[in-house]
Amino acid sequence: MGLITFLSDFGYRDHYVAAVKARLLQLAPATPIVDITHAIEPYNVPHAVHVLCAVFADFPEGTTHLIGVDDHGGAKRGWVAATWRGHHFVAADNGILTLLTDGRPDDLVRLPTPAVWPASPTRDVLAPAAAHLAQGDPLTDLGPLSTELYQLLNRQLRLQDHRITGHVVHVDHYGNLVTNISRTAIEAVGHGRTFTVHFAREVVRGLATHFQAADPGDAVGVYNSQGMLCIGVNQGHASELLGLHFDSQVDVRFSQE
Repeated sequence: MGLITFLSDFGYRDHYVAAVKARLLQLAPATPIVDITHAIEPYNVPHAVHVLCAVFADFPEGTTHLIGVDDHGGAKRGWVAATWRGHHFVAADNGILTLLTDGRPDDLVRLPTPAVWPASPTRDVLAPAAAHLAQGDPLTDLGPLSTELYQLLNRQLRLQDHRITGHVVHVDHYGNLVTNISRTAIEAVGHGRTFTVHFAREVVRGLATHFQAADPGDAVGVYNSQGMLCIGVNQGHASELLGLHFDSQVDVRFSQE
């Protein structure tokens, strides 16, 4: 049996999520639907990509991921379905899939554009495609194979002999700052050297195992479950207290001894 996950920027106050689920239940009544979140910031493609990247691979291969974020955002480009790393994805062609796959999905098709522009593209275009894939039907039944995908670029690390420069890519519910600096990058450049993490006017020496390892009110660096460097303030909102937000610069500096 297939599985559909559902991620959107629809929020929880209105009927929009229920309307999409009703359509899915009409089309694939035996298919389980798992909500990832519907609290993505409206139209915020990087936020959607961060959340999806953090969790999609934990689902079984063959899962179909329905992405209802900025679903009108591909107004001139339409909607697409793709396979990547054993999973299926359906979304507006608004850059989400290029950021998720670094522009290289395994297979990609363009979904037909309805004669009348849909009031809810997620309900009327993406949900039927997700139901089709979740029931084991071929991707190519949905449309012709394509390589055309709207391009957005992920922020790239700047690697030097004694420094890594990265950026904040997400601020979570607690105000913790998730960066694009990975444990792998730190180990590859550092070769076991001690290092400090620099952000705003603060410096953290080394990393802790968890946020509560620091004294209340102190800044601390940790690796999250995806192996990415995160900055927090124990019992505080790091983004507000440190004045750091999406795209703020973070440096890791290694000893030169």
